[in-house]
Amino acid sequence: MREAMAEAPSGKSENHAIRRVVVVGGGSAGWIAAARIAARNADPEGGPELDRVAVVLVESPTEPSIGVGEGTWPTMRNTLAKIRLSETDFIRSADAVFKQGARFVGWTWGGDDAYYHPLNPPVGAGEVNLSPHWQERAAAGPAGEDFAHSVDFQGALCDAGLAPKAITHPEYAGLANYAYHLDAGKFATLLRDHAVSRLGVRHVVGDVVAADQTAEGDIQALRLADGTVIEGDLFVDCTGFKGVLIDRVYGVPLKSCRQYLFADKALALQIPYSAEDAPIACHTVATAQTAGWIWDIGLWSRRGVGYVYSSAHTSADQAEATLRAYAGAGADALSVRSIDINAGHRETFWIRNCVAVGLSAGFIEPLEASALMLIELSMDTIADRLPATRRAMDHIARQFNADFHHHWARVIEFLKLHYILTRRQEPFWRDNLDPATVPGELAERLELWRHHPPCAADFPRHREVFSWPSYQYVLHGMGFPTRYAGHPTLGPERKAAARLFARAAAQRSDAMTRLPPHRSLIRAIRQHGLQRL
Repeated sequence: MREAMAEAPSGKSENHAIRRVVVVGGGSAGWIAAARIAARNADPEGGPELDRVAVVLVESPTEPSIGVGEGTWPTMRNTLAKIRLSETDFIRSADAVFKQGARFVGWTWGGDDAYYHPLNPPVGAGEVNLSPHWQERAAAGPAGEDFAHSVDFQGALCDAGLAPKAITHPEYAGLANYAYHLDAGKFATLLRDHAVSRLGVRHVVGDVVAADQTAEGDIQALRLADGTVIEGDLFVDCTGFKGVLIDRVYGVPLKSCRQYLFADKALALQIPYSAEDAPIACHTVATAQTAGWIWDIGLWSRRGVGYVYSSAHTSADQAEATLRAYAGAGADALSVRSIDINAGHRETFWIRNCVAVGLSAGFIEPLEASALMLIELSMDTIADRLPATRRAMDHIARQFNADFHHHWARVIEFLKLHYILTRRQEPFWRDNLDPATVPGELAERLELWRHHPPCAADFPRHREVFSWPSYQYVLHGMGFPTRYAGHPTLGPERKAAARLFARAAAQRSDAMTRLPPHRSLIRAIRQHGLQRL
């Protein structure tokens, strides 16, 4: 598209007000971006709109969305609330159900070993670090409960197939922390309808064929195939892997992370339930395989199942056979979708007056559902700190780029953590243990954690995509040892730790009696709805 660009004679002044935001690309990323900005700048009471920032979304009629991002983080509850979308409507329209974490099967030894990464933090987080106390308890007697079950009740809810809330809980509230599993295509449609009808977003359908730029390099307007010209002050690129603006206009390259994470392919299936009353898992199941891992996500009417794998360690035919064998009887009749993964992120995310969000900013693999969370995190910055003027935009862009280089590095580090604690012997897993494939900061952290368990002090930033509770669940779930158990400084905390372990057990007993089966709650919500805040 660079050859088709036209250059405007001069740019706008530094004090030019930002009054028009153009989002390019639909799907979950584009419609979350448009809705967040529009909702942030709209009067929820329907008052005057004289000073409102206009939001336009340009969507290609020919480019399909990837549409397999079915897992979320609890941040999605905040996002939906911020755009004033009813949780009841969301559950009904997006085929959504609740997610309470992930269960990792076979990652350590390759058999039926398993552990949870729940969404609840350990009980008493911020009071006492229970990690070394749990290790002391485990070393003092016969094998007891694993870490996740000892410090929180959410793993027990997942074991029993119970929901994180009851029908009496209002929207976006619950007894346990939760996120969602959703149908990405239906979710994008819901967001589109909500953004256009309720938030005033203008929806334009057309293919971008050129960008007019000022002499300084800002995008001034987009030209569509039908001759339409869309002017704007800030452009948000949500065009997926193609990066229509960030790549084709500005030529910002992708920084590969394949030296750390080897997955470059994925195969996806949609599996109907065997019966209408079949249980719906309230957690993602991630099952390790010879050359990667299989995700298994339950929705209201079907399961989404896919194999993320390294083509250097297995063939496409072998990968498909592995996926179909996992899916079981009847899978041979289901169509498989193949997805290429170019693992990495942009060297720069915000350049001039263009910012990349979603797959145009980067993608690694769907482990731990980081893709939608990074979209939300991006929009928290862009919508809540929307630049008032062109000059202010440069300052915010520098902060944004610094923050997201940090966030992407931490995501790569956390995903790699899942691979380097294994005892599996297949080539894929052994290759992951090569020190040359481990990010330097992660290697340093692991050396520290051999002597001190992860704690809040290890993550000093105000906001981290994955913080110390997440690291503890994975490290202890896969049997990583730390020598801090038995340290003299733990003595004064032992009574408080014992009370917290007892509190976790009491909370589990209470939750198990109060919460309904997952499918039963979703059915009740679809029929009757939740109480709105």
